[in-house]
Amino acid sequence: MSIPNFDEKLVKYAQLITKVGVNIQPQQVVILYISVSQQKLAHLIVEEAYKLGAGKVIVKWSDSFNTRQFLTNAPEEFLTNIPDYQKAEAQYIAEHKAARISVMSDDPNALGGVEASRIGAYQKALGKANLPVRKATQNNDLSWTVVAAAGQEWAQKVFPDLSPKESVDRLWKEIFKTCHLNEGDDPVAVWQAHDQKLRSKAEWLNQEQFSALHYTAPTADFTVGLPENHIWEAAGSLNSDGVEFMANMPTEEVFTAADCHRIDGYICSTKPLSYAGSVLEGMRFEFKDGQIIKATAEKGQAVLDHLLTIPGAKSLGEVSLVPDPSPISQSGITFFNTLFDENASDHLALGSAYPTNVQGGTKMDDKTLMEHGLNVSETHVDFMVGSAQMNIDGIKKDGTIIPVFRNGDWV
Repeated sequence: MSIPNFDEKLVKYAQLITKVGVNIQPQQVVILYISVSQQKLAHLIVEEAYKLGAGKVIVKWSDSFNTRQFLTNAPEEFLTNIPDYQKAEAQYIAEHKAARISVMSDDPNALGGVEASRIGAYQKALGKANLPVRKATQNNDLSWTVVAAAGQEWAQKVFPDLSPKESVDRLWKEIFKTCHLNEGDDPVAVWQAHDQKLRSKAEWLNQEQFSALHYTAPTADFTVGLPENHIWEAAGSLNSDGVEFMANMPTEEVFTAADCHRIDGYICSTKPLSYAGSVLEGMRFEFKDGQIIKATAEKGQAVLDHLLTIPGAKSLGEVSLVPDPSPISQSGITFFNTLFDENASDHLALGSAYPTNVQGGTKMDDKTLMEHGLNVSETHVDFMVGSAQMNIDGIKKDGTIIPVFRNGDWV
């Protein structure tokens, strides 16, 4: 298998990432997080960023081999004490409102077998060090986007029956397809139309202002409250300077914040979750009064346990609706990558809420956000809960029930 005009499509992809993904402005600082295995795409993104007038493009190369060696062998103090220069960098990114491009391509199980407590300790410390960037990102103070590239190990996990080269080609094909690069000569115009379609769903939900959502399926009997004056968002967002950007590419979701004080019942994951270099499967969560009281996983229990020790991780920050007939879901492919799998399925997020999901939220401090029902945490981890059997009802403040989803699709 090979992809016709692959080089041309990769250039178009880089243009889409820089123009639509983060919508780079003149003189802007750009941070690109990307694997050393994706040098070709990295160079194209850097080139396109400067064509758009970027002031400086900083490439933060990652290498899963180095990361694994560090987490396996480094003394404990190096796992928990993040150097000052990394903290200063996080502050710099937030203060300069740098456009953040994150390219995901690594093996979903790159850290499988590494002691969960060591991964957990490092994730916890890193979360604290990167708090300025997380807050700036979740407030939409800066433009940010998460995209994908076909890494060898990832491709082989998704398509284990294909040869190494065929699996990479197939994964690139799916990335291009789900990012609408095959639809006409102007992917930017296609994305604008896609954004408008999703926005219409968000507008309807914002008009309804449900007090809660009730999920029922063989995997769920679950009610999640929604904060008063909550805001549903779709694909496109605006940063604090009024510049449009696309946080996820691909994307099929509309999302808002959960009321972290009003969550009850049980719900199960319906797709694997790749988190911290490990794959978690068969998760089941029981909630009472907004908090997880029991969490189990058929695979990855130790990693899940460590995730839930992070402050705020035992409640929900995000509620997201994705129709089962979405293109990614209908592909029948499990990508073992949250960027794709969350856009094939309704999902929820453990940890922090986005302050943009409630009126006036970006001007609230942490205490005020919590008072309004928006969870505050140093983590944000999406997990997939949707299926073709999922029914969701909106519950109004007066108790009126309005169907939202039936059999995994919009009513």
